Amino acid sequence: MDLHQLRVLRELADHGSIAATARALSVTPSAVSQVLTALQRQFVAPLTHKRGRSVELTEAGRALANAAVSVASAMARAQVAVEEYLEDLSVIVRVSGFHSAAVTFFPALATRSNETDHPPVECVDEDVAREAFPALTASYDIVIAHRMSHTQPWPSQRLSVVPLLLEPMDVAMRVDHPLAQHDSLSPAHLVDESWVSTHPGFSPADMLDAIAASAGRPMRVVHRINDFTTAAAMVAHGNLLALLPRYTARPPGGSAVVLRPLTGIRAVRNVDVLARPEQTKRRAVSVVLDSLQQIANSLVESVDAHSAS
Repeated sequence: MDLHQLRVLRELADHGSIAATARALSVTPSAVSQVLTALQRQFVAPLTHKRGRSVELTEAGRALANAAVSVASAMARAQVAVEEYLEDLSVIVRVSGFHSAAVTFFPALATRSNETDHPPVECVDEDVAREAFPALTASYDIVIAHRMSHTQPWPSQRLSVVPLLLEPMDVAMRVDHPLAQHDSLSPAHLVDESWVSTHPGFSPADMLDAIAASAGRPMRVVHRINDFTTAAAMVAHGNLLALLPRYTARPPGGSAVVLRPLTGIRAVRNVDVLARPEQTKRRAVSVVLDSLQQIANSLVESVDAHSAS
């Protein structure tokens, strides 16, 4: 028994004949008869009987037609409930982000959530390997994820993917490091240096592998640290290099650490929002997505303007 069958029975009760029911539903009388036959197979008691050339509902048929009214009302209430949920800005939107994204986006996002027309947010840091980001969409409405541009794209056939940043990965070093005299660096400059990198599966480690492949020699990694602030501190106090994201983990002004861009290789990571497609239909989620994109755009404009000055 399905909703369409119940609707046909209800229309028969209201219109009194198969022909009139067919006209009301914009189908043929034969189609109405087929639906009634399929419905009848599910009940022992007859739902209709013939009176002359007409078909009328039995007592059992009228009881089921009355129940169909209740079912239709319940479905209408369910539809309204879903529509209200989709438009509701008071429901908390759960946002996860890896560490450098959390530092970059969460404070500004939390501030915006205090505004009248902005939904509340719950921010959670989730620093996982690249392959694990899609699975986080089962637990969060919005997942801020990262991958290097040369790696496998996100599974967009089952996820909504919203770009936030195309972020260059720059080489970080002490301001007095010999390589700091160069305006940019090629893979050949980097092969004999000691590195602070991340654990395998995270963006800088992926990029360092690509640099090694381009240079034709392995990189010498002496420390494995996922937190960029800690990595920058290691660089500031030693003769080390690290790859740092230009926008989300840039050392503060006056730091002993400077950044130099890479040439001869595409050293860019994608910072994207991942979400299950049904979540993006919610107005609250759309508002938070807009906020994240605005924060990202402001960050890029600020950093690029500072670099140009």
